[in-house]
Amino acid sequence: MSTREITYTWRVREIMARRGVHTAKDLAELLHERGITLTANAVWRIVTQQPERISFKVLVALCDALEVTPNDLITYTATDAKTVRQHRPAAGEDLPDLRHYRPVRARIIDDDDD
Repeated sequence: MSTREITYTWRVREIMARRGVHTAKDLAELLHERGITLTANAVWRIVTQQPERISFKVLVALCDALEVTPNDLITYTATDAKTVRQHRPAAGEDLPDLRHYRPVRARIIDDDDD
């Protein structure tokens, strides 16, 4: 089973600039008008960092304040993560390819038959 690697981009700062909202304080006022009261630090983190978690109320208020959809705020890419194995000899030496060697039957000789 292969795993999928998902990355996302939080585009709130870019959309704020397009809408003429230039500071976190301006965004805090827009959110407050929509019933969302956050500390200045929390709004600053929303603007400057990619959030790991965000409540739907805040997300919907952001969308309304900036006149966008969640798809505009968040873009993502999902790719199949593949494990890359590097084939290299141990300790940097040239080692023989053991796939072509076959075992040889051993003969046991009893020394007491003299």
